[in-house]
Amino acid sequence: MSDTIEKTDVLVIGSGFGGAITAYHLAAGGAKVTVLERGPWLKNDEFEHDYKLGSSYTRIFDFVVGDGMSVLGGNCVGGGSVVYFAAMPRAPKFVFERHGSIGRRMWPKSISRETLDPWYERVEESLSVSKQDWDDASYAGGLWAAACDHAGRTANPLAAAIDNSKCVNCNFMMAGCRFEAKQSLTVNYLPGALAHGAEIRPLHEVQYVSRTPEGDYRVHYNIVDDEDYRIQHGSGVIEAKIVVMAAGAGATPVILQRSEAHLGKMPHAVGRYFSGNGERLNTAVIDEDKAAEILGLSRGEGNLPYGANAIGKGPTVASWDKLDGSLPEYSRYSLEQLYFPPGLGTILAQVPDATGPTWFGKEKKEILKKWKSWLTIFCMTEDDNEGVFGPPPATGNSHRISQQMLGRGNLSYKPTKNTWHGWNQADADVKEILEKDGLAKVMPWTNDLVGAYTVHPLASCRMGDDPETSALDDTNELRGHSGIFVTDGSAVPGALTVNPAMTIAALAERAVPHIVAAAQAKGVAVTYGAPAPTGYKNGGKRVLPLLKQKSLATV
Repeated sequence: MSDTIEKTDVLVIGSGFGGAITAYHLAAGGAKVTVLERGPWLKNDEFEHDYKLGSSYTRIFDFVVGDGMSVLGGNCVGGGSVVYFAAMPRAPKFVFERHGSIGRRMWPKSISRETLDPWYERVEESLSVSKQDWDDASYAGGLWAAACDHAGRTANPLAAAIDNSKCVNCNFMMAGCRFEAKQSLTVNYLPGALAHGAEIRPLHEVQYVSRTPEGDYRVHYNIVDDEDYRIQHGSGVIEAKIVVMAAGAGATPVILQRSEAHLGKMPHAVGRYFSGNGERLNTAVIDEDKAAEILGLSRGEGNLPYGANAIGKGPTVASWDKLDGSLPEYSRYSLEQLYFPPGLGTILAQVPDATGPTWFGKEKKEILKKWKSWLTIFCMTEDDNEGVFGPPPATGNSHRISQQMLGRGNLSYKPTKNTWHGWNQADADVKEILEKDGLAKVMPWTNDLVGAYTVHPLASCRMGDDPETSALDDTNELRGHSGIFVTDGSAVPGALTVNPAMTIAALAERAVPHIVAAAQAKGVAVTYGAPAPTGYKNGGKRVLPLLKQKSLATV
């Protein structure tokens, strides 16, 4: 049988940060690399600026509703990097010392902010990450900064993977960048991998992994329809010496759970300790008269002083005042201005001080008329890793409900008092800042409709030193299954209090030498040390300038 099965050296499952980075380095080092991606492969001109159902917007997203937690992620070649807002801060120092729910340090002792900094630098080179200036801030970001200043708080421009010379301020970053301004992986690591012979196969959804008699692995996949993801067009198997799991924190544990019948017992932490990065959203309706009076905003006669939610960029300004390592755990968080597009944003937003229904009805209709004056604030707090995945569905990571995007998953999430403490403090902070002197009315998104929600799922196969509470060792290898590595957000031990893309990418970069060594041990002719895909040499000394005011370099 093995003579008729397709073979590769390294099989990478997923093409987001964890998959693209490992695929590039291994292909550049001489390995035969095959990447299987369940989503479609869209070119720049296929990203539609409309947010309509059935357009590229629903094709490139995966929205899975669980029990108490809904997860929004990328579903395309490039993964989450195609739909992310390109905010790339490093995690604060205190994050790596967190104990969380297990009462001991969650992160492996070999990883700290200091030991991860060189890997952060490599990502910054490859993705052209730079500090945004105040001139680069969107109007919404500027309003958030002005409100923070008015309330006696600080605000900072975000580090971002954006080429501002190409950015047209269309604010459709979440639907894919048509202009190559956003440094998605489709313009750096993935083209680099292709140039070195890697093969990327879209619409290939991995179902499970089994073992060969020789100790290698067989990856079993289904081919999904280009338009209706509920339809499958056959299946196949690829044999590989090394498997890199990078399907995302909502899918990687499901694949491993389904593989247990074929590979043997999985570590206890597979599918447990899921974190939603402690995320919370608040939407404020700005009083335009107050914006002019209090903040001094003006656009000239006849124009709303603010009215800017539909133009600009994704998040450009954040407040890091509570990213203080001296504060107790679950009291530390960042507050970030965010553009959340029509659709879920208008559905989930609730009426402040409602006398009737908060989700719909006359009062909801009235605030929808003021959508141009909305400002959304994204809170990233510390949670208790309370998410647990139940038995996997028959195929895929969820029970597909609609043609695209929407599914029902088996993730259960019951927030603890610790998690609620962080959410409540962040909500109160946003309210205090934006409602000062009547500037706005704030409406937190509650858990009542679809539970908690996250766009940054983490930790469902996390790394650590304790085999009982971590699925991976400190090299990202799956415990008890040599040759299987996990390099996506699943590997991150817990909430980061900031956007996690930079840390996921840095951990993937850090894992590559270990994956290369494992491949070499299995007879693969591969080396490590390729230059960054931009042409810069790895390990360069270009250091991100310190951000203004409260820099993440000091917390």
